[in-house]
Parts: sequence; C-alpha cells; structure tokens
Amino acid sequence: MKDDPAGINHEERDDREVREEDGQDMARLGRLIGLAVAACVVIATLHAQTLSGPALIKSLQVGGHVIVMRHASSPRDVPPNPNPDNVPPERQLDEKGRASATAMGDTLRRLKIPIGEVMTSPTYRARETARLVRLPNPRPATELGEGSGTMQAVSPAQTEWLQKRVKEFPRGTNTVLVTHVPNITAAFPGETPAAAEGEAFVFGPDGKGGARLVGRIRIEDWTSF
Repeated sequence: MKDDPAGINHEERDDREVREEDGQDMARLGRLIGLAVAACVVIATLHAQTLSGPALIKSLQVGGHVIVMRHASSPRDVPPNPNPDNVPPERQLDEKGRASATAMGDTLRRLKIPIGEVMTSPTYRARETARLVRLPNPRPATELGEGSGTMQAVSPAQTEWLQKRVKEFPRGTNTVLVTHVPNITAAFPGETPAAAEGEAFVFGPDGKGGARLVGRIRIEDWTSF
C-alpha cells in the first residue's frame, strides 16, 4: 500500500488505532469488573454485619426474628427453701436472675417489641425466666431441655431441632426460645463467647433460606435501651 505524503502507511495506522481502541475497551471492562466486585464485597460485608444498640432494637420492633435465650441467673444448687411452686425442688433463679428477668420484660413492653410464639425448656429456672419476663403463653418443649445431667451435652436430635427452629421466622412478631447454654453452644458452635446467663441471641434470615446471628443482648443491657 502506498504511503501518504507524510510517509505514514495507512494500513499500519489503522492497525494501531484498532489496538488502541481494544486496549481502551479492555481497560474500561476491567474498571467495570473491579467496581462490580467491590460492590459485591460491600453488600456481603453489610449482610454479614451484626446489629447492636438502637439498630438492633428497631429490627426487633419490626419483628421477623427468632430469639434464643439462656435462662436468667441461677445458682447450681437446689435452694434449701424453694419457691412454693418449685415441686419437686430443682434449681431456680436467684435474686439477680429474678430482677434482671423482670427488668427485661418491662423493657420489651416499653419498647413495644412484639413477641409471638414462646417455648421454654421444661426446667423450672427456664419456665421461671419466661414467667418473670412475662412472655405470652410459654409452652415447655423437651427439645429445649437439659441433657442427661446439669450442664451435660445435649442430644444430636435436640441440636438439629434448634438449628431448624431458628430458620422458622414469624411475620410481625418475634419467637422466643428459652433454653440452656449447652443447647446454644451445640447448635451454634461458631458463636463465641458462650451465652451468659439471660443472654439473648437474635437470629434473622440470611437471604439464602437459612438463619444468621443478627445480634446479641445481655440481659442486664436491656434497661439501657
């Protein structure tokens, strides 16, 4: 091909322009891919974040959560003078446990956090917790009960039941399950530290058909909201 008066080969110039355009297109595509990846990372991070303080309370006020709660403070020994309805005598809440459970219930009502279905371990201290929080219509569930002995490992069937139950999200209310620390630890081993007495684990949908931990509230912290 003939060169132009400036001595530039037209075919070479066309090839060079095409290569430059291709390079620009690839650069633009790379930037778009980078932005898309960054957006996915941000969304995933936000989705995985747990809530606390006012944000967690607002989420509970909307409903749609399952709250897995350890019973309130209870000494390891059976009291020498048990409550009249604690028959046959077993562990029950101490003064701290009774006060914190009552205060938690007062806060739930003050903040208008809707509570729907309530299930508790059959143990007296779990049922006493639900009664003092004034949770509506609590029903004992053997699946939330203790193992063969105090602080003993729970059965695989109990663990599977609890893992499944936290995926059953209500509409407009919050489900409450009152149980024991071995049950919570066995069902959710990745959540550390272990649940303190009276602590609530709040679960919500993970967007994939499962459940994720939305937040944790220690029983003594309810009054701070």
